[in-house]
Amino acid sequence: QVQLVESGVGVVQPGGSLRLSCIFSGSIFSRETMGWYRQAPAKQRELVAFITSMGSRSYADSVKGRFTISRDNAKNTVYLQMNSLKVDDAAVYYCNSVSGGASSWGQGTRVTVSS
Repeated sequence: QVQLVESGVGVVQPGGSLRLSCIFSGSIFSRETMGWYRQAPAKQRELVAFITSMGSRSYADSVKGRFTISRDNAKNTVYLQMNSLKVDDAAVYYCNSVSGGASSWGQGTRVTVSS
């Protein structure tokens, strides 16, 4: 059974930076497409970024140039480096894995952007 565990310091000022981590277990990490989603209060969950097993990346327009997704297959970990954070980036961030049609989710980690 796939398990995803997110971590990362959750409070930052506007303009600040934060790195989220997600540790994967229960299957072969290198085969997974890994993604980060977020959900703000009263809004639908949205895709932030994903990285394929081959290392191809894609980003939501709202975070392009500010966020970077990366993966370390040796550590079974995917990261989301978030720079130049804005108040609108505040949300619960979820890690997601997809392989062979099966999708799994982490429990989420809250990111607060506030002065």
